[in-house]
Amino acid sequence: MKRENVLSWDEYFMGLAHLSALRSKDPSTQVGAVIVDQNNKVVSIGYNGFPIGCSDDEFPWAREGGMLESKYAYVVHAELNAILNSARPVSGCTLYVSLFPCNECAKAIIQAGIKKIVYECDKYAKTEATQISKRMLRSAGVEFVRLTHSVRLSVERIENPEE
Repeated sequence: MKRENVLSWDEYFMGLAHLSALRSKDPSTQVGAVIVDQNNKVVSIGYNGFPIGCSDDEFPWAREGGMLESKYAYVVHAELNAILNSARPVSGCTLYVSLFPCNECAKAIIQAGIKKIVYECDKYAKTEATQISKRMLRSAGVEFVRLTHSVRLSVERIENPEE
């Protein structure tokens, strides 16, 4: 008899997004994204961080301050990283992301041809950037749905395990 209590595809891919987010070095917000095709095959993965070649120690991680002192002008969001990391076109795919996309990522999502977004957290729903994002996504026919139940990952690192 087969096991019945298995993850749904949505839970599975959101779990991958959470796992990817663990790669982010951002001290305050870790976001992961997974792009999946119509056959439930992973096309690409991304997380928020600095562009390739930009040192994690040289650029700021601060949330406060002007453009030069804060992270916001430097960090590539998880959604954009997933789009840019893809070895093939993502048109027609679904994006799983732990935090609802901002307006800048929404533009990239629309341009890339992604047709659906499954997200978990919408903590910035009242901000203008998120309202703009939702307006553009609706206008472009991109479906977005909130996943209300997903698997949270708990990772414990053991630096020097005893054998």
